[in-house]
Amino acid sequence: MVGSDGDGGGGEAHAPAAPAHHHRRPPRPRGGSGAIVEGFAAALRRRIRSGAAAAARASFGGDSGDEAASGEPSSSSSSSPSRRRGGDSNGAEASSAAGGGGGRGGGGDFSAFTFRAAAPVHRKAKESPLSSDAIFKQSHAGLFNLCIVVLVAVNSRLIIENLMKYGLLIRAGFWFNDKSLRDWPLLILSLPAFPLGAFAVEKLAFNNVITDAVATCLHIFLSTTEIVYPVLVILKCDSAVLSGFLLIFIACIVWLKLVSFAHTNHDIRQLTMGGKKVDNELSTVDMDNLQPPTLGNLIYFMMAPTLCYQPSYPRTSCVRKGWLIRQIILYLIFTGLQGFIIEQYINPIVVNSQHPLKGGLLNAVETVLKLSLPNVYLWLCMFYAFFHLWLSILAEILRFGDREFYKDWWNAKTIDEEVAVLISFLVSAVLHEICVAVPCRILKFWAFLGIMLQIPLIVLTAYLKSKFRDTMVGNMIFWFFFCIYGQPMCLLLYYHDVMNRIEKAR
Repeated sequence: MVGSDGDGGGGEAHAPAAPAHHHRRPPRPRGGSGAIVEGFAAALRRRIRSGAAAAARASFGGDSGDEAASGEPSSSSSSSPSRRRGGDSNGAEASSAAGGGGGRGGGGDFSAFTFRAAAPVHRKAKESPLSSDAIFKQSHAGLFNLCIVVLVAVNSRLIIENLMKYGLLIRAGFWFNDKSLRDWPLLILSLPAFPLGAFAVEKLAFNNVITDAVATCLHIFLSTTEIVYPVLVILKCDSAVLSGFLLIFIACIVWLKLVSFAHTNHDIRQLTMGGKKVDNELSTVDMDNLQPPTLGNLIYFMMAPTLCYQPSYPRTSCVRKGWLIRQIILYLIFTGLQGFIIEQYINPIVVNSQHPLKGGLLNAVETVLKLSLPNVYLWLCMFYAFFHLWLSILAEILRFGDREFYKDWWNAKTIDEEVAVLISFLVSAVLHEICVAVPCRILKFWAFLGIMLQIPLIVLTAYLKSKFRDTMVGNMIFWFFFCIYGQPMCLLLYYHDVMNRIEKAR
């Protein structure tokens, strides 16, 4: 006898039930399109209600400091599976009760209470987003975008106003004239003789033909002659300012390379031939760099975008032609942009100005501030065009691997107090004065003083860093003296001194 209910006759055999027909999808309602829309709306309301509840829980937990409410794991959430299943079923019942009752019963539906007028808004003490305690914890992407938009709008207005006032002032005479290429063949053809002379000296030293002292004296003579010879040629040929600047700039680069070539090879001779001991073991890379110089190594070093000689460099596997073409196009664009800034903005301001040391104080301050903005743009374009684009182009052609040509100097807060830094300031000041004074044919030491007067900033920035920790006060001082005040003042001084020299010559 077959039992009629499931509680009795547990051991008796039951007839197999007919297999139920399973659907992959729920059957379509028979009510037509109205029922479909009504079902979709109900599902959407449930989705919105569950999302609002989750957002309300997170908001409540963040305001009240309750980790459980804000979705953080707690000890109760890591309980046994049976408790979790029981909690889930209870939570589901409470949620259905709260959802069905419109928030009248059950505490699971936060959205039913959070969005009512009686819900408290102020749950804990909080700082304003722009207060000193919270400003660096916020995202300032929106304000940064606003600054970009304002910068583009203001500079667009200045460009239009300048074009309406002066017209297009680009002229070829500023860049090239009948004297521009007069000294180029003489210097370009004769400058390679100095690296070849340094290579011959090193060959003699490595073969013990001459002593280290004699080799050092010969290197000093070659490097000194290499920097003096272009100065005499530029002054003798009466080169144009831009042409003379490029030539003396190339001569300074060659001089720095010769100093590194002589210094490095002297140290290699001390390690390999003089029996000098090192503090640590040499790696394979170090052993590869302890080799005598070859002509191929010297030629590669003179062309490579580095001032530090070593017998071997990290190399890339291939030349990316498409990338190289894009960099060349960008370099031409930024070079043209520099010429536009000089001709269209800087030149009219400088021509219509007075000597900053002979005119009124307010007039000098006004001219310096007027020059500061185009000067900053010019300097940034020059830095990007040369130190990033041009050096990257050379590195790609030569497959030079190490392309960290600069670090984030724009975040500089202090200047380190070290003897090496003082020596680098001195050498930099001398080279800057040579690069400016020789093409302009005046010796006023403005560039030298502009570099050396940055040394007192060492004490100032170190004091500010110790007094105001984790601030950018030192960085703002760096930008002020470097681009806002220093360079425009030097530009005005050199321009008026050159004009006075030309008038006296006439």
